[in-house]
Amino acid sequence: MGINTLEDLYIEQLKDLHSANTQALEVTKDLAGAATDEDLIDALNAGADGIQKGIDVINTIAEGHDETSNGEHCKGMEGLVKEARAHAVDETFGENATRDAMIITQYQRLVHYAIAGYGCLSAFADRLELDSDVKALKECLDASYEGDRTMTALATGGINKEAVA
Repeated sequence: MGINTLEDLYIEQLKDLHSANTQALEVTKDLAGAATDEDLIDALNAGADGIQKGIDVINTIAEGHDETSNGEHCKGMEGLVKEARAHAVDETFGENATRDAMIITQYQRLVHYAIAGYGCLSAFADRLELDSDVKALKECLDASYEGDRTMTALATGGINKEAVA
């Protein structure tokens, strides 16, 4: 499919974000399994639930446009996932808090990709006057921002301090 119109771009980016979220979901679960701080584990599990909801929203939107959300492979997220595994899951750490600090770092990189994706899709949907899509995508965007803020609060609230010790 060529990208000739904003609607073509919108559908292509829906598929890209679907792929990105599918990849992020798997590694987020792995990050939760590697984390030691209970609040961080809870936040990552909530993040995984939010990512799954985003996948469901994208599927629903794509179906509403007589499209499938499959077909793309997001190479950007592939790289972020490889980095997360290498630096937070597979890496050896002397202190659990240091691993937890790295997990936050890697998760926030994943979330920032989602924020960019949902933000662009919301803007496209708004321009295309797809009001129900805009509403659903903005809810996903808001949830992504909230996940990012939660991780920042965990980092600055104690995990980074513990990693210094």
